[in-house]
Amino acid sequence: MPGLLTKARIVAPAGYNRWLVPPAALAIHLSIGMAYGFSVFWLPLSRAIGITHSTEADWKISTLGWMYTLFFVMLGSSAALFGAWAEREGPRKVGVVAACCWGGGFFISALGIYLHQVWLLWVGSGLIGGCGLGLGYISPVSTLIKWFPDRRGMATGLAIMGFGGGALIGSPLADALMQRFSTPTSVGVWQTFVVLGALYFTAMMAGAFAYRVPPAGWTPAGWTPPADTSSMRGTRVAVPVDVAWKTPQFWLLWAVLCLNVSAGIGVLGMASPMIQEVFKDRITASAAAGFAGLLSLFNIGGRIFWSSLSDRIGRKATYALFFALGMLLYASVPAAASSGSVALFVAIFCIILTMYGGGFATIPAYLADLFGVSHVSAIHGRLLTAWSTAGILGPVLVNYIREFQIGRGVAPSDAYTFTMYVLVGFLGIGLVCNMAVRPVPAHLFVSLESGSLRESRGDKQVAGVSAPARYWSLVGTAWTLAGVPLGWGVFKTLTLASQMFR
Repeated sequence: MPGLLTKARIVAPAGYNRWLVPPAALAIHLSIGMAYGFSVFWLPLSRAIGITHSTEADWKISTLGWMYTLFFVMLGSSAALFGAWAEREGPRKVGVVAACCWGGGFFISALGIYLHQVWLLWVGSGLIGGCGLGLGYISPVSTLIKWFPDRRGMATGLAIMGFGGGALIGSPLADALMQRFSTPTSVGVWQTFVVLGALYFTAMMAGAFAYRVPPAGWTPAGWTPPADTSSMRGTRVAVPVDVAWKTPQFWLLWAVLCLNVSAGIGVLGMASPMIQEVFKDRITASAAAGFAGLLSLFNIGGRIFWSSLSDRIGRKATYALFFALGMLLYASVPAAASSGSVALFVAIFCIILTMYGGGFATIPAYLADLFGVSHVSAIHGRLLTAWSTAGILGPVLVNYIREFQIGRGVAPSDAYTFTMYVLVGFLGIGLVCNMAVRPVPAHLFVSLESGSLRESRGDKQVAGVSAPARYWSLVGTAWTLAGVPLGWGVFKTLTLASQMFR
């Protein structure tokens, strides 16, 4: 097994079709993306003993919610801690470890539910599963950027959109499984965890073993690397991770990601109660759930749209659009609410969520442009600590401001107005940080072979060749396997969201 997982064993043969790599990444990201959908388990688990109602022996939802917090704390922490190891060992080994952690976390949690020991859920899904989240999230990033140097943003967007889409598949699937396994003496959650653990482990292992890395110096057929110095950050020169994280550019991007995500997570966390309180006579709880699902759908679409657009207009310009347009939209929310137009209100938040998702998908390409691709997984891993910070800052800030406003006698439907203006301030600071980003000085770049930028300029490029027909048939099969479950999730979400406009 160790021999099968080495980086040397997964170098692609001549003529390999690079479009086989994104479906492999999607298999992993669609699996770990279920982290966004774990709230589907809270209510059933809160009556695991009482079955039809909660009892004193049952867990409180606030207690179970620590799993969700641990997910994103561990995601950032594990990505930062093991990012350099992931870059060194290659995506297959990292993907296998991620599959064991994520799938194994479900099995440990299932045991915890069966024995009614909440600490097993925290350790299983929270700590161990959270490590699987971090490793699975960064596993394809560097590989995809190396396969698509001509479309860096689009390539990472294709994979990272899977993380946003995981809940679209996992939530309705989990709901169906719980209904299937429920009995008069069981809510069916531990059985559901066992099935999901097996499914996710299988899908992630398939994705991990499908990973391939390009030969050293490989470039797509017909593509010529840009000649200007600022775009010379190829696969042969890069800023080492221990140098990169000490630069002003790294910390400016850390702030950019943290502020963009804080605003987006704040909106995601209050989406369902907010639309019900603003339009309390017109939106049911079921329709509000559809609203949350619709936001997730636009979160996915934004990941591929904005990251692909960044290939054309540049990463800095893309983030400037995120912040400038975001400030305008957040500031418009109170007016949209007072207008009484559900369609306008929903449209504003859907656009906001495209930029939230787009920020995640564009940041790896932004890092590759600045620091080179050779250490991008390690650098990206450390940058994801901004996500962990935002995962705490955004929801806490939004919830406390809301409670403070209501405590002062403000109507619940108006309690979000001040929050929106605070988030506008967040985005304004993010815009300033983004505009302050400058190219990394050339003397910080080193060659992987010779140790200097000057000596690396003569490296030969290995051009790609046309893929055989058999590879294209595999591409069609791989994309079908990834696309069918995602399409099913989109259909279920649109069906539920349509209730808002009846």
